[in-house]
Amino acid sequence: MLAIDTNLVVRYLTGDHPKQSPRARALIDGQPVFVAVTVVLEVEWVLRSAYGYALPEIARALRAFGGLPTVEMEDATIVSSALDLADAGMDFADALHLGKSAHCTGFATFDRKLIKAAHAAGHESVHEA
Repeated sequence: MLAIDTNLVVRYLTGDHPKQSPRARALIDGQPVFVAVTVVLEVEWVLRSAYGYALPEIARALRAFGGLPTVEMEDATIVSSALDLADAGMDFADALHLGKSAHCTGFATFDRKLIKAAHAAGHESVHEA
């Protein structure tokens, strides 16, 4: 299994580069690949900030990508839950942080928007530091 970086996923999803996009597609479609959760976080940020994709588009793309038979996504269940929370209005990075820390007794932050979104989603253990 080959681990892949953010730029391969972005090229695969956007098809925006005449040389790199076909190479990314051939590599990813042609062998088992591993996508770290940190790569997923970065892909979401790149698609949103550099490409101007809306969150629903990003969520659809990441879900479809994670469902490819050659793709193993680290913490796929956590990523899926984070995408659900993001669809409901929470920042994706915050949702991913919450998911990755689910084994903890609580989650402290100064981010009041995160606290409000977390409580609305049933995550009462998120509180102000």
